[in-house]
Amino acid sequence: MSDPIKHECGIAVVRLKKPLSYFHDTGRGALHGFNILQALMTKQRNRGQDGVGVGCTKLGMPPGMPYMFRVRSMVSAERIGEVFEEEMKEFKRIGRRIDKERKQERNEIGTEFVPFDEDPVAIKREFEMAGEVYIGHLRYGTSGDFGKGSLHPYLRRSTWPTRSLMVMGNFNLTNTAELNEVMRKRGQHPVFGTDTQSVLEEIGFQLDEAHTELYHKLRDAGIPGDKIPEHISAMLDVPTVIRKSAQLWDGGYTIVGTIGNGDLFFMRDPNGIRPCFYYEDDELLVVASERVALMSVLELEHEQVKELPPAHVAVMKACGTLKISEFTPTRPYKPCSFERIYFSRGNDAEIYQQRKRLGETLVPQLIEAIDNDFGHTVLSFIPNTAETAYFGFLDGLRKSRRDVVKAALVEMMKKGEFDEEKLDELVLHNWPRAEKIALKDIKMRTFIAQEDGRDKLVSSVYDVTYGVVSEKDNLVVIDDSIVRGTTLRTSLLRILARTHPKRIIIVSTSPQIRYPDCYGIDMAELGKFIAFQAAIALLKERGMSKVVDDTYQACLRELGKPKEQMQNAVKAIYEPFTDEEISRKVAELVTPENSTWKGNVEVIYQTIPDLHRALGEEFGDWYFSGNYPTPGGFAVVNKSFVNFYRGKGGRGYGETLL
Repeated sequence: MSDPIKHECGIAVVRLKKPLSYFHDTGRGALHGFNILQALMTKQRNRGQDGVGVGCTKLGMPPGMPYMFRVRSMVSAERIGEVFEEEMKEFKRIGRRIDKERKQERNEIGTEFVPFDEDPVAIKREFEMAGEVYIGHLRYGTSGDFGKGSLHPYLRRSTWPTRSLMVMGNFNLTNTAELNEVMRKRGQHPVFGTDTQSVLEEIGFQLDEAHTELYHKLRDAGIPGDKIPEHISAMLDVPTVIRKSAQLWDGGYTIVGTIGNGDLFFMRDPNGIRPCFYYEDDELLVVASERVALMSVLELEHEQVKELPPAHVAVMKACGTLKISEFTPTRPYKPCSFERIYFSRGNDAEIYQQRKRLGETLVPQLIEAIDNDFGHTVLSFIPNTAETAYFGFLDGLRKSRRDVVKAALVEMMKKGEFDEEKLDELVLHNWPRAEKIALKDIKMRTFIAQEDGRDKLVSSVYDVTYGVVSEKDNLVVIDDSIVRGTTLRTSLLRILARTHPKRIIIVSTSPQIRYPDCYGIDMAELGKFIAFQAAIALLKERGMSKVVDDTYQACLRELGKPKEQMQNAVKAIYEPFTDEEISRKVAELVTPENSTWKGNVEVIYQTIPDLHRALGEEFGDWYFSGNYPTPGGFAVVNKSFVNFYRGKGGRGYGETLL
């Protein structure tokens, strides 16, 4: 992906169903769960660059001993290992201290010496990250602050284990302001404005309510005080807590929580926008954002990994029983298509084939654009995530060429003539030419850098292969998507122009991104989208600026309605134009200024119907079509246009609407 785009976060969960001593005795060590967590987070490091958070909950700790811990760090995902290395340094430091003490005791009173790292009981007691429940989070900031305090997991402490709560997630809620207002009317005093804090406090409130009700019932029944906690733990109805908490949530989410008594839950939004996969056997339960992370780390087959159904919550009680139940009515299934286009690791078998199909569906548009002249066309891609789609693109081109050759042969056979010269021309002289043109010679994911310094950064990490493209050639480059167009205009097109082609054709495997996302991807500011800029420019050029004013008034009217009745008024901005007109304007806007290269730029986008042919009809397309899966999405898009019209930056969610 050439543009600077961030996205939803990554989660990893490990719940050991056996005591630490079991894993020690079977040769995997008392930190078996901790090691699995590290491996899962490392496999999903593509999902977070802002920071890392790890939480641990210990089961059965005696009164007075701490049982919930977390570590958060602003290191990048590429340096996940450093977080775990620091914890292991602490583990070794504790081990040296305890071994020294035990050796002294052995010398003084003759006790048996057992090394710390061979004593699971001591490891659990002394080392914070030795427990049965582990949760890990990789953060991409799409809302709220970007400091350490904004990193997951969030923690809510209490003297009661069944009221202590740790929460993390891969989500955005569209109605945080509304949720905070509900809390204020209830009498609470929410301090933070992020959706994560809202989720934590709402679940925490419902947890408090359930706990208090059980406490009074048990106390009034004469249960001794020191026995009440274990009864509350066994009786706590976590699915009901979740059902009550999520009544007003609007957004896309996978949320994980662990309660101090050892109960664990993970849940998925009613539309299935955000992904959630899990695996369970008699030793452990493991959860992750991506199927292939579980398959790789635990050496599983595809069918062994299950997907949590939308609108469902899975709860594993402290005793180790897992129950999955619906917490809210299921809505139409609309998984995020960008998971398949770009975000998820491409070694998942299903995603790999989908990305290839995304490339293949673009073939007819390209053949028309180059007038079937493959003899003067060089095909490449912008590294590195578009590579799989590029393979599918080449497959589609080869199939197309084979069809042409086959048709020619059939025609020759019908006529009883064999034209060897014509056949040579078809077979040898007009086949697709695939070359590696753009090279990324520094290992660096440039799209995560701050925008101010990205242009220079991109120029330094990309290079081109010289001597392959001639001045008579079309240079065709596959990209995952074109969001803002900034990198194309300021860096990549200038770099590609060094090959001096006649024309550069950028082919996007995703359709035109016209509308903001509000469910976890950092595509929230409408005015920054190059497709939106193109539409606004066309309106001005054609004397249709009144459409912009009318759309502003229409958005205000929509924002005055209950969000369940709102419609997307911003569609009016695009209605006067064809997709091709907007694509041509995008090409004009991204063409570098003051360049010595005199060729022209063309942009080809995936169509929405072809996107669904490649991925499936069920996949969400609201960023392209404006058809949002939740009511909050329509509120966000209208608010985003109001912000644009008023010259206000920022996102259209997490704030009051007017």
